[in-house]
Amino acid sequence: MEPRRKEAKDNPLATANLLSKIFFCWLNPLFKVGYDRKLEEEDMYKVLPEDASDKLGEELQWHWDQEVKQAAKDLRSASLGKALIHCFWKSYSLIGIYIFIEEIIRVIQPVLLGKLLEYFERYNTSPAEINEAYNYAAGISVSTLGVTLLHHLYFYHVQRAGMKIRVAVCHVVYRKALCLNSTALAKTTTGQIVNLLSNDVNKFDEVTLYLHFLWIGPLQALAVILLLLYAIGPSCLAGMLIFVILMPVQTMFGRLFSRFRAETAILTDDRIRTMNEVISGIRVIKMYGWEKPFAKLVDDVRRMEISRIMKSSYLRGLNMASFFVASKIIIFGTVCVYVLTGNRLSASRVFMAVALYGAVRLTITLFFPCAVEKVSESLVSIRRIQGFLLLDEVCPPSPSVTVSQKGDCMVKVQDLTCCWDQLLETPTLNNMTFTVTSEQLLAVIGPVGAGKSSLLCAILGELSQQSGLIKVRGDVSYTSQLPWILPGTIRSNILFGKEFDSQKYNRVVRACALKRDLDLMPAGDLTVVGDRGTNLSGGQKARVSLARAVYQDADIYLLDDPLSAVDAEVGRHLFEECICGLLKKKPRILVTHQLQYLNAADQIVVLKQGHMVAQGTFSELQHCGVDFTSLLKDEENPEDERQTPSSGMVSHCSHTLSNHSNSSMSSLSSSQYSLMDGTQSHARVMQPIQEETRSEGDVGLHLYVKYFKAGANYMVLFVLFLLNVLAQTTFVLQDWWLACWASEQKHINVTEHLNGSLPRQLDLDLYLGVYAGLTVTSVIFGFLRCLVFFNVLVSSAQTLHNNMFQAILRAPVHFFDINPIGRILNRFSKDIGYLDSVLPWTYVDFIQVLLQVVGVIAVAGVIIPWILLPVLPLLAVFLFLRRYFLQTSRDIKRLESTTRSPVFSHLSSSLQGLTTIRAFKVHQNFQQMFDDYQDLHSEAWFLFLATSRWFAIRLDAICSIFVTITAFGCIYLRDGLDAGAVGLALSYAVTLTGMFQWGVRQSAEVENMMTSVERVVEYAKLESEASWETDTRPPSDWPKTGSITFDKVNFSYGPSKPFVLKNLNITFSSREKVGIVGRTGAGKSSLISALFRLAEPEGRIMIDGVLTSEIGLHTLRQKMSIIPQDPVLFTGTMRKNLDPFSQHTDEDLWNALQEVQMKVVVEELPSKLETLLSEAGANFSVGQRQLVCLARAILRKNCILIIDEATANVDPRTDSLIQQTIRDKFQECTVLTIAHRLHTIIDCDRILVLDAGRIQEYDEPHVLLQNHQSLLYQMVQQTGRAEATILLHTAKQPIQLAGVNSSAMCTRFVPPSPSSSPR
Repeated sequence: MEPRRKEAKDNPLATANLLSKIFFCWLNPLFKVGYDRKLEEEDMYKVLPEDASDKLGEELQWHWDQEVKQAAKDLRSASLGKALIHCFWKSYSLIGIYIFIEEIIRVIQPVLLGKLLEYFERYNTSPAEINEAYNYAAGISVSTLGVTLLHHLYFYHVQRAGMKIRVAVCHVVYRKALCLNSTALAKTTTGQIVNLLSNDVNKFDEVTLYLHFLWIGPLQALAVILLLLYAIGPSCLAGMLIFVILMPVQTMFGRLFSRFRAETAILTDDRIRTMNEVISGIRVIKMYGWEKPFAKLVDDVRRMEISRIMKSSYLRGLNMASFFVASKIIIFGTVCVYVLTGNRLSASRVFMAVALYGAVRLTITLFFPCAVEKVSESLVSIRRIQGFLLLDEVCPPSPSVTVSQKGDCMVKVQDLTCCWDQLLETPTLNNMTFTVTSEQLLAVIGPVGAGKSSLLCAILGELSQQSGLIKVRGDVSYTSQLPWILPGTIRSNILFGKEFDSQKYNRVVRACALKRDLDLMPAGDLTVVGDRGTNLSGGQKARVSLARAVYQDADIYLLDDPLSAVDAEVGRHLFEECICGLLKKKPRILVTHQLQYLNAADQIVVLKQGHMVAQGTFSELQHCGVDFTSLLKDEENPEDERQTPSSGMVSHCSHTLSNHSNSSMSSLSSSQYSLMDGTQSHARVMQPIQEETRSEGDVGLHLYVKYFKAGANYMVLFVLFLLNVLAQTTFVLQDWWLACWASEQKHINVTEHLNGSLPRQLDLDLYLGVYAGLTVTSVIFGFLRCLVFFNVLVSSAQTLHNNMFQAILRAPVHFFDINPIGRILNRFSKDIGYLDSVLPWTYVDFIQVLLQVVGVIAVAGVIIPWILLPVLPLLAVFLFLRRYFLQTSRDIKRLESTTRSPVFSHLSSSLQGLTTIRAFKVHQNFQQMFDDYQDLHSEAWFLFLATSRWFAIRLDAICSIFVTITAFGCIYLRDGLDAGAVGLALSYAVTLTGMFQWGVRQSAEVENMMTSVERVVEYAKLESEASWETDTRPPSDWPKTGSITFDKVNFSYGPSKPFVLKNLNITFSSREKVGIVGRTGAGKSSLISALFRLAEPEGRIMIDGVLTSEIGLHTLRQKMSIIPQDPVLFTGTMRKNLDPFSQHTDEDLWNALQEVQMKVVVEELPSKLETLLSEAGANFSVGQRQLVCLARAILRKNCILIIDEATANVDPRTDSLIQQTIRDKFQECTVLTIAHRLHTIIDCDRILVLDAGRIQEYDEPHVLLQNHQSLLYQMVQQTGRAEATILLHTAKQPIQLAGVNSSAMCTRFVPPSPSSSPR
């Protein structure tokens, strides 16, 4: 939400004159800068107003809306293709004029060549004839120049048209993404939307290039047929017949290709979605030691994808080879028919025919099939995008009623019934009725999955209403259960587009308890946070999210459980200072699991399974005899009524809270800074997001070697080299033989004419036989070299992708903290996309063209040796130009890559925070940011197009000079020159224009695309964690007892980062239950990171006497179970989520689900354990996801369990259920629990209090609580008098039970039986 960057320079094209526009001279200053130094973003030019994303997008959006309305009238489905045509047809059709004139000139050129050759055949030296010959030569030269200028102006304009369409479609897709409702989001995934914007829209850049050839091709073919009939009579029809046969064959290739492309796109979506999940959940994957199943998952999809890519590459290879071979076959067919029907060969006729076929060859064998192929590909993409644009949207919010006085704000809900999924029989919310007015606080409580978050979503309009009424008067502000943080500064996250008002800002920061955190950060509130706030702790994210909502100064506040992620002290501060302080005048709806705050609420609504089971004030509910705890329990489980310490505590709490008045809620302000006031307690070190690296200078030769070696061994590469040389040699020899044949025929004619002797016949069998042999070999070698080439390069892509993926899986967690998801995904989507399809095609094309150019110059040099003299200075100019161009072009290409990443990062972070964006009504700001990112990318793309044309037009100018020299040189040195030789030299030279610059640009393109190889190779060489397995293996039953020792441990998140744990010396005894508490950022989660070696700690950590630093990471991590702070589920079946290695039976899985009360929920799913979860498990509530993570831990049957804030997002009933399950199931385990709720850990054997990364206290809870100076005692007191009494009582209970339990313990300890391992 912050300003993008310094103002870009004005675009010089806007003020350039006509000549400057034709020759692209307005780019000269940029090339000068690029030659002197590396280009930066500031050097790019502003987009022209007609290329701006918002203008183009709005225009297309208008046409699309019209099309949707029209389609609804005509009772058909809307067509995106029609909207695109209506929007862009005028400007695009005008560009066709350039190509029309260009193709007319192309057809006239061979006629001029034929006339010039006739002069050589007659060989008449009269001045009139010579002048005529010079005129024809001049005509050839001028037409070459004309073709050059028109060709490049056409391509420049169509590429810009393609860019406009792409930008407009991206704008419309993003706009749609911001409006998707819950049903639509279930049908699509982030990966799919990213793929629409990274791959599908690129088809518009490609299709616009060729579209005009669909009508130019047939017209040109007709003109050429007429001229050929004039030149060689009906024999030409044989050649055209071959053309006609080749066209449907190539069209069929195009169709097949688009089918493979559609299949590939689905698999690519799948792979990118999986990658997105792997990168998002990498911390959890590493802690579970699940890298291998995920590697296999990606590997399977990738293998299927590569097999499709390989097939489409072979098709492409056949298509390209047929393009090069077609002309050989066509001329062969024509010559055979011509000679066998009794005609005599003459150079002027043969080479005029060759040149005419050459003129039409590009259009008919390359551009026309390309147009068909690209149109069919684009239709696939248009259908995919259209499907996305037709997904359901959220209903536009009824315009919030304007509030005359601030006191009028209210939320009224009457008889409301809603559901997330229309197919489910039971609605998500059933028959809700309540009203919240100004200065009222409504607390919503209920067990996990009761519909609390859904209720807030319904008020926000995110959940479709089946019946009932929601009336919202005033602006709404909302904070989500899982805090959503945008990449940017903390300040920009809080302001969220609002003006900065320092007084108000400081008030909000203090109320949300962020002041101290910000003071401890190096850059204060200007500290940059990464994707999803990676470098903030859970509590900090929750408070930033709350501060954002408060700063909006809205009329109504919907708060989805903002107190769970913070500790008791901060929670009380937030409740008193913020929710009941700053916001006390507003209507507030607070979803919470913290029962201690209920008596401060004006109304309480209790939900259960989507029904309101109780409503009223705290005292009303008590007078009615409502016991809150039992309300939060499931009546299905009477056995759960066992009086565990925690359940007793809660019910006790609900009766005693009433005795404890508001005034006695000890105000936090006095103790807020005394508690845990370590001098530098900010343990979670801010990790600034690293700038994306952009390599400089040339792409080294070693990179090419690496690229080829990834695809084949030296033997195969040598065969490939040989095939290329042989193919080109036979190509040239075939034409050479034709020239010799024509010359020989002429000699015979001349001698006949002079001697008047009988007609002498050429040995037709010999000439035709050799000619046929050369044609066949050139065809075979032509096809072989293409297929082998593609095979090698696609294999390279496969190998490099695997290397990069392996490296990413092995990279330390620190790497993911400093690199946003968008950047890593960009390498897997865009760069790998290049390696898969674009780079192989470009490479093969470049090599074929290069060999042809060498062939042309060699032929010219053999026929007129002195022509090589002017070639040398031209070569020097060319080499300088190429170097001069590449210096700038490479930087522009790299800028284009790096300016693309923010577009994807912005898209993926917007999709994560959709509800928040809509609640705050900031679509416009986000759309504007997206447009700014698009414009930034367009600046780079526009320069890339224009600089390519600048270069191409200058290269073709060099070729035009070469053609002019050859044409005039032949006439000037006419003595001793055969018409056949001249025909060969000139027809070859004419093909040089266009082909030469294309080849050079392809070489530059190859070099530019090698930056993608470079980026992939760079990630393949990432520093990796310690190895997964080592030779040092602990015994198979390790750890037996589960004792953990930290000996002088220091820990930091990365090299050269400050320590977040300092000199820890502590032992957790076998089977001990330890609670770990401390202020947000005290180092609690870092302790877990050190134990799991997410970064390597200094000092020694031992488990059962085994030094953890000496064993493999998987050996270590798979022997400990963790229930992480953020519950992570992956797309895939429920079974895969519980047991990715398939180590357990169905019975084990159902038992584990039964233990965590999820069996009923999973049984109700359509395919039970085989049900596919939606992205990130979005079809479960956060609490349910947490229970699935607990089920995973139960299945693993490990001796050590770590619980990291696992109950932050669940209600007290589920919390006590989880605690009870842990007590029962993990009785024989060492359990470390990090918690903010003191009642969760107060009955542990010992409690560890951390602050600023150091141990402050460690002892049994009752011992710590006897010392009134202890930090734990202060924390307990801050929960309020009633809660403190219960906590003190619970802390003493374990002692009374100790005597009873010790004897039972001895008899009850049974090591896990072998039968519990997988059968």
